[in-house]
Amino acid sequence: MKNKEVIKFGGMEVHYCLDAQDTKNSLTMFKCVISAGAKIAAAHYHENFDETVYGLKGTATYTVDGKTIELNPGDSLFIPRGTIHAFANKSNETIEFLCFCNPGVFGPDYFKDIAEVINAGGPPDMAKLKGVMLSHGLVPVVG
Repeated sequence: MKNKEVIKFGGMEVHYCLDAQDTKNSLTMFKCVISAGAKIAAAHYHENFDETVYGLKGTATYTVDGKTIELNPGDSLFIPRGTIHAFANKSNETIEFLCFCNPGVFGPDYFKDIAEVINAGGPPDMAKLKGVMLSHGLVPVVG
């Protein structure tokens, strides 16, 4: 396994560990590092992949189908495709978790595209963010 680039935006870092080429499209794996108070993903669901999350550091607060779940170090959570979910760092410390997406259709290009919009300066263009999400198989949900 070679070193992968780190993608940074809005108080979040994404460290890709395995991409589709590494796993013959079976899965992708990345670590999320989220600063306290960072604004992160809106409620959404995935059309084409399942996601499994594993807590490494701190407490990530997930909302899955309207239910609040606190993900602590050593905890895991399976989110099937089509399931509405969101996550947040409600703590005063940096949190870290691993994400496994299968099949391996969700790669670093999504985060690079999001970073381009977020890192452009000023308030993020919400229409562009929605377009990026939709182009990568994530469907934002309002409300």
